[in-house]
Amino acid sequence: MTPQKTVLILCTGNSCRSQMAEVLVRHELGPAVRVLSAGTRPQPKVADGALEALKLAGLPTDGLYPKDIDAVINEPIDLAVTVCDNAKETCPVFPKPVARIHISFHDPHGEPLESFVRVRDDIQARLVSAVRTALAL
Repeated sequence: MTPQKTVLILCTGNSCRSQMAEVLVRHELGPAVRVLSAGTRPQPKVADGALEALKLAGLPTDGLYPKDIDAVINEPIDLAVTVCDNAKETCPVFPKPVARIHISFHDPHGEPLESFVRVRDDIQARLVSAVRTALAL
């Protein structure tokens, strides 16, 4: 049996794109991966539009909350994924070498639900396969 890989999805606020990515990667790749998300400057709560977009796709949203990178920095991370340009530029130095990929997604904050749905679908289309490939799953 292949050991479970840990993926960290990093954004600035950890309130939208990284939260949706966390749920989508976990859903699509199942028990092969442990998925975490965090922010370099986390917001107080997950964006309502992100939660609604996930619910519309039949995906779970229980237990989602923004986390600071400091809460997960010492976790055994196999792959760090930045989903916004700011997080890529401010991505921390991890205690151990960590493979990294960057795929930027539009920030739908302040936009209608349809924008959140488009970003959710874009994450599912581009990010899930990139993580699968990066981890050789």
